[in-house]
Amino acid sequence: MNTPAAKTPRTPPTSRWSDHAVEQLVGRLLQTGVLAAAAIVLVGGVLLLVRHGSAPVSYSVFHGEPELLRSIGAIVRGALAMDPQAVVQLGLLLLIATPVARVALTLVAFILQHDRTYVLITSVVLALLLYGLIFDKT
Repeated sequence: MNTPAAKTPRTPPTSRWSDHAVEQLVGRLLQTGVLAAAAIVLVGGVLLLVRHGSAPVSYSVFHGEPELLRSIGAIVRGALAMDPQAVVQLGLLLLIATPVARVALTLVAFILQHDRTYVLITSVVLALLLYGLIFDKT
């Protein structure tokens, strides 16, 4: 007597983008970004002290950032040329970019998870962040 085999309930396949996996990836991104930014600022600070540590300081006159350090392209070029101020600025840019990258990464994760509500919310947050960084000159 042949009886059909008992059907076992199928478990849904686990997504590579589970909530736990996303949390772990976001945490690693934030750790890496902050540590890389700190290391770059430290290198720039050491370079700054080595090259200009003995220069006299004048606190009576304010000196703003030179024009060279006011655009991302100029900061990257200066950092590649090992200009100490540009290296420090690059580290600070990386520190600012880390949470923006976090929002972008979570947007990708929500898209892959097909979570429309969070895709919409995260898209708005990312758009506001990018608008503030790119267009707001105050």
